[in-house]
Amino acid sequence: MAALTAALVVTPAAPPTAQAFPPGSKQAVIDYLHSITGSSVVSGQHNKEPATLPGQYTQQVKDITGQYPGLWGGDLMFRADDAANRQRVVDKAKTEWANGSLVALTWHACSPTVGSTCEFDGGVKKQISQGDFDQIVTGGTGLNQTWRQRMAEVVPYLRQLRDAGVPVLWRPFHEMNETWNWWGARPGGNGGAKIYQQMKDYFDAQGLDNLIWVWNVQDNPAGNWASYYPGHAYVDVVSLDVWYKGHPSQSDYQQIQSIAGGKPIAIGEMGKVPNDALLTSQPRWSYFMIWSEQLRGSNSDAEIRSAYFHPRVLNQGEVHVESGGGPPDPASRTGPIVGLAGKCVDVAASGTANGTVVQLYTCAPGVAQTWEVRPDGTIRNPNSNRCLDVAGGGTANGTQVQLWDCNGTGAQQWVYSSMTQSLRNPQASRCLDVTGGSTANGTRLQIWDCNGRANQRWILPV
Repeated sequence: MAALTAALVVTPAAPPTAQAFPPGSKQAVIDYLHSITGSSVVSGQHNKEPATLPGQYTQQVKDITGQYPGLWGGDLMFRADDAANRQRVVDKAKTEWANGSLVALTWHACSPTVGSTCEFDGGVKKQISQGDFDQIVTGGTGLNQTWRQRMAEVVPYLRQLRDAGVPVLWRPFHEMNETWNWWGARPGGNGGAKIYQQMKDYFDAQGLDNLIWVWNVQDNPAGNWASYYPGHAYVDVVSLDVWYKGHPSQSDYQQIQSIAGGKPIAIGEMGKVPNDALLTSQPRWSYFMIWSEQLRGSNSDAEIRSAYFHPRVLNQGEVHVESGGGPPDPASRTGPIVGLAGKCVDVAASGTANGTVVQLYTCAPGVAQTWEVRPDGTIRNPNSNRCLDVAGGGTANGTQVQLWDCNGTGAQQWVYSSMTQSLRNPQASRCLDVTGGSTANGTRLQIWDCNGRANQRWILPV
């Protein structure tokens, strides 16, 4: 199973009743998704309209398997009667979190060129001109003001979840590489990426720090998905909807990982439940979400049960919050990183060049042993202005660790567990390790299978 994180832990088997989640933080969920990457995947079930029945498809999973999904999915919806019942969706999200499931929301928003509520055809599924779209994303225009008002209408619901301590996997403008929606098929910086960025900036300004921003495309064979990407600063999870085929291809899997650059990846929608072949060949998906009526429409009960009882799949009760935690400290922590035999992570000869060796050495004040542990998952040496890096982006045991230009790739992502005192590289699913467990000065650091031994334990700066 996955390595433990500071706020969340995966247990090997479901207890008879779900373990309730106390209030949690956005970062705790992100850290959790990092921690299970490569070892486990959370089961998810979407619940579409009507808003009066926000758990109907989740209940079908329970009826078939005897278990609830580890991830509940809902929608803020678009039709007038469903918009009037958004409170039921929010209440269900609170309940599902308290019961021990992660929470995901999407929003099929009506085009700003029509009313604030609409039918799917002609409202969400609508073609608008590039001129209208340009006005929507240009401050001061009438359509921009209309769109800002639409966003303002859902803020109170998302604030309720923030105030209740419910982190939300928030997936706006999904399938932005498709033509069916009014925001779609607009690559480049002034298209789907821009309206996504503007929403994040607006919601951040409203204090919605519980939102985990999930970027999403569909498995369109035209590819070039990266042309819709809004940038690492705007994305927490990179996700793919799988509708052109039953399961993502290996090419899909590689393309999504390339865009993610070490961030968690997920299947945002799919109709066919994962099977052993998918879960074995593509182990880095952190969760999957079956779309509403497709649960029974595209799968036999036997297939659903096989997916939910797969040893890599985590259901409600197999994912739980150990402590409420609270919002992460937004500031970097600077100082030494202390490990085996009380010695420190050290830049050889205080070097500043790319490829400089990172080693274990007797702790001493100075620039060679000063590190900034940043909220974005990177660890930076201020003296060289370079980051702790897995050489060549390698994932094999024994790959050495070095200094390299900070570049936002998976080779420079580290997840710390205060429970095991490990520093894990999610891309490799391996831990920072003192080679051979040697305590000699100059022993190189590497990545190795996480094992909890003393040569993988680190104390970070306060």
